[in-house]
Amino acid sequence: MDWSTHSADWPHAACSRFVLCKPHRWHVQEMGKGPLLLLIHGAGGSAQSWRHLMPLLAENYRVVAMDLPGQGFTKLGAQQRAGLTPMAQDIAALCTAEGWQPDAFIGHSAGAAISLEMALQRHFKGPVIGINAALGNFKGLAGVIFPLMAKALAMTPMVAQLFTASTARPKSVTRLIEGTGSKLSETDQRWYRALVSDRGHVNATLAMMAQWDLNPLLRDLPKYAGPVLLITGDQDKAVPPSTSRDLAAKMPRATHVSLPGLGHLAHEEDAEAVRSVIADYLQHEIHANT
Repeated sequence: MDWSTHSADWPHAACSRFVLCKPHRWHVQEMGKGPLLLLIHGAGGSAQSWRHLMPLLAENYRVVAMDLPGQGFTKLGAQQRAGLTPMAQDIAALCTAEGWQPDAFIGHSAGAAISLEMALQRHFKGPVIGINAALGNFKGLAGVIFPLMAKALAMTPMVAQLFTASTARPKSVTRLIEGTGSKLSETDQRWYRALVSDRGHVNATLAMMAQWDLNPLLRDLPKYAGPVLLITGDQDKAVPPSTSRDLAAKMPRATHVSLPGLGHLAHEEDAEAVRSVIADYLQHEIHANT
């Protein structure tokens, strides 16, 4: 995406900057002071997905969010660095380059998987918070067919162009969002229209899907000893809330909280409700131990 086209009105543009940390050129947003929270958005999104929650958290914390490689305004520097493990490694390198030492990770959907992968890679023992965490594989034959479809689509010329042309219309974006169980205002939907209208963003999202492999992470999570909070909206149609509930039961220090009436984009629908749950949890996990 072209920053010069959108910078005038993009959410929290005044907090944006660009960081070259090979192989990517990252779009980063930062606000607030205090313990550092690192926010990681889900597949097909960008840091704008935190536009409501970020300033609420920044009242008590230093909050940093970035666009994933190739998505939003981050330029993908290597096509084969769009999978779970490479992205976690590259975000860790960005943290090192910027001197960030997160006190907690917060991830939405696939961003929760990246957050947990980073925690495992870095032997991190602080809190990891997942919002409607995408931490389950497709079952049965779908588990074979869907990844193959993603790989085929990512390698097929013109797929991104056709997708952007068919989904950028207002009604199409509304249907996509409502298909996740969430309802967003017209103002909030405009940012998603901008994202799905961009061929590079769509290509990078397809590459992420094609390279995605949760199996090693799911194998290791029951042994993860750090505190984990998994928040779900009970109306989520994208990731079954039972995914987080069942995983929390297998992990030594995991807690599951369900929020009524919210879908997959819970933190965008009701940022205050999500902030309240996160603040209470961090008050215990961070501040009680300092």
